[in-house]
Amino acid sequence: MKRPTKAVNCFPGFIKPQLATLRTRVPKGDYLHEIKYDGYRIQLHMNGDNRKAFTRNGLNWTKRFSVIAGAFDIPGQAIVDGEVVIVHEGRTNFSELQADLARGDQDRLLYYAFDLLWLDGQDLRKRPQVERKAMLQGLFATYHLDPPILYSEHHDGNGQAMFEAAAKLNYEGIVSKRADAPYRSDRTEAWLKIKAVQRGKFPVVGFIKDPTGVAALYLGKQEGKDLVYMGKVGTGWSRTASSQIRKALDTVVSPKQKLTKAIRKPKATWVEPKFFADVEYRDITSEGLLRASSFKGLTLKK
Repeated sequence: MKRPTKAVNCFPGFIKPQLATLRTRVPKGDYLHEIKYDGYRIQLHMNGDNRKAFTRNGLNWTKRFSVIAGAFDIPGQAIVDGEVVIVHEGRTNFSELQADLARGDQDRLLYYAFDLLWLDGQDLRKRPQVERKAMLQGLFATYHLDPPILYSEHHDGNGQAMFEAAAKLNYEGIVSKRADAPYRSDRTEAWLKIKAVQRGKFPVVGFIKDPTGVAALYLGKQEGKDLVYMGKVGTGWSRTASSQIRKALDTVVSPKQKLTKAIRKPKATWVEPKFFADVEYRDITSEGLLRASSFKGLTLKK
């Protein structure tokens, strides 16, 4: 790989990431199509022996991802955009990732690199997407980078075929990127995300206990002044994550359910709707309930 030989700029700090715009159809034309990973967006900075890892909001998470940062073993300077994931049962799993990070465990972390923003003093952001990816792939080939660092492969042909394959494998979807577009620190039409599944945040209104955590979460949805029942989710968490969910919900237990229209669930422990469950689902049934739902994370209501 031919690397830039003349440093023309000072090494920058965190670069605000480019974000994808949600679309329902795969675009036609000159696009690079990549798998959409379900993890943490991380920007790696390599400057000699100095390594840093930043979240999409610019937080320095180098300690949390020290193994990955150290594994990107190249000389000189580079800034790489990518996603930290855990692959569980054949697909990236955000709940497993959260549980491992809560324990400080980095053994299963993988980093899919999908863009190269800077190399040896050269700001590459104005170069076409396809050229940046070729240079990134060249880094992998030149320096024999191996897991936990991985090059994010792309398909530049029929994006619809890739989307359908991703859906069959239960991936979240694909990201389609214009081959001739520069990198822009904003949400743009040059990057489009097409989801094979829907995703939303739903207030947790109750749960079913199991010996070490939760067996299922009951979910609601705010419709005007009403809090309506949306069904339950009972998959998507590890044993560790289940225990963490239980500890959080035990702090907001309520003697009565908070749904506007009460439902009968004899095994339920009701809670104040202070926490939101991040849930993937295929669609909503005619009864207004989530179908084929899977838990992705728990957040405190702001």
